Amino acid sequence: MNSTPQRPALQPETWHAARAICEARGFIPADADCLADAWQRQTERTGHFDPEAWPEDPADFGLLPWPRSNAFAPCPKALGLYAVLPDAAWVGRMARAGVPTVQLRFKSDDRAAVVREVRAAVEAVKGTGSLLFINDHWQDAIDAGAYGVHLGQEDMDVADLPAIRAAGLRLGLSTHGYAEMCRVDAVSPSYVAMGAVFPTTLKAMPTAPQGLERLYAYAKLMSNHSLVAIGGIDATRIPDVMKSGVGSIAVVRAITGEADPEAAAARLTALMKAPPSR
Repeated sequence: MNSTPQRPALQPETWHAARAICEARGFIPADADCLADAWQRQTERTGHFDPEAWPEDPADFGLLPWPRSNAFAPCPKALGLYAVLPDAAWVGRMARAGVPTVQLRFKSDDRAAVVREVRAAVEAVKGTGSLLFINDHWQDAIDAGAYGVHLGQEDMDVADLPAIRAAGLRLGLSTHGYAEMCRVDAVSPSYVAMGAVFPTTLKAMPTAPQGLERLYAYAKLMSNHSLVAIGGIDATRIPDVMKSGVGSIAVVRAITGEADPEAAAARLTALMKAPPSR
C-alpha cells in the first residue's frame, strides 16, 4: 500500500516550486511539505504564485476558525514569565516569589515519587497567584487537581486528551515548526509552546533552533492562541523575543542556574513588561 501523503492535485508545479523554496531555507521535510501546501492554497486563492509572498493566512494552513466547540479550558492570553522547575520545592519557591506560571517537570521512574511530587506541587501553589502545569504526568495532574498539563508531541499519542478536557484542566502543547503547529491547532489546546528558539543543552531537540525570524512568523500565524516561547532564552534575549507578540516566555536555567533565583525572576519579569525598544 502506498503510504506517501497525497498532495493537492491542482497546479502541482506550484507545490514543487514552493517546496523547493522551503527546502532551500532549511526547513525539515515535514515543515517544507506543510508550507508548500499552504503556498498552493494561497496561490489558488489569489490566482497567482508569488515566490516572495510567504504564506501567513491561517486558512491557507488549514487552521480552524474560532470559537471552537472542542477547545480546552482557556488560560490567560499572557501567561507571563513561565518557570520550568525540577521539583515541588522549586515550584513552591518560585510561586512565593510571584512567578505567574510554573511547571513541574519531575523526571522519575518511581511512580510513588511522581505522585508525591505532583501532589506537593499542587499544595505548594495554594495561596499564591501562580498557575501550575504538570509536565507529562496527566493522570496524576487530574487526580491532584492541578491547573493544567503540558505535553510534548510524543505524549499526545498516549495521553487521554478527552479525559484531560473533561476534567477541566488546561492543556499546553509543545511545537517545533509548522507541521506540529498545524497538528496541535486541531486539538485546540489552552496554549501553544514554540521552540526551541535558541540553542539549549537541557534536552535533545527534534529540530534545529528556530531563531527569531521563524518565531515571529509562528507567533503571527498562531495569534489566536495563548503562546509561549521556549528554548535558550535569557535576560539578554527577552526584549527581542517579546517583539514577536508572545504572551509568555518559558525559562529553566535563567532561574534555577542563578545564585539568587528570586532576584532573577524579578529581573526577567521586569524585562518582559518593559516597553519595546524602537
